[in-house]
Amino acid sequence: MFQGFLSRFLATFVAFVAIGFSPLASAADEAADALIKRLSTEVLDAIKADKQIKTGELTRVIALVDQRIMPSVNFQRMTASAVGRHWRQATPEQQARLQEEFKILLVRTYAGALAQVSDQSIAMKPLRAAPQDKEVVVRTEVRGQGEPIQLDYRLEQTPGQGAGWKIYDLNVLGVWLVETYRGQFTQEISANGIDGLIATLSRRNKANANKG
Repeated sequence: MFQGFLSRFLATFVAFVAIGFSPLASAADEAADALIKRLSTEVLDAIKADKQIKTGELTRVIALVDQRIMPSVNFQRMTASAVGRHWRQATPEQQARLQEEFKILLVRTYAGALAQVSDQSIAMKPLRAAPQDKEVVVRTEVRGQGEPIQLDYRLEQTPGQGAGWKIYDLNVLGVWLVETYRGQFTQEISANGIDGLIATLSRRNKANANKG
């Protein structure tokens, strides 16, 4: 169900994984494009120096996601958007399971992508947004060997505690992650319900775990 999509994203998820290494990642006064540029550069350097991440060590990647990445991502919105209109029909327990299984699916993708980092760098494109905009798209290119790879981010500005820009979607080579998963998730829910989707994600994650 998901294998073809994951393989498409595998080599370029690294810049998304980069989000969160810096303690300033949620600074409320930092512009969205400045946030992406600074963190991408800092983290690409950090990954290249971390042998455990370079080998795709899963426990290291999971710790990175939980401690560093999730504070800079609106993962509930990402999951809800992927599930689509069925999200409101899900119980709080089902929503929590969906978020957890979806996160595991993506984390295992990160582990493979991180092992492929070598000489990549991030090139920023001009930000097309007004100062008052609360949602923006930050467009970048991942440059290294071969043709540049398009990697764009959708971010929202959040108020209150933890204020700042949060990522809720990304685009690799013209394909938005949330929109692609929404189509797959909708098919599964239509056939087997929300619990069916949870079961499918869980089976996929267990299969990936058995493969190492």
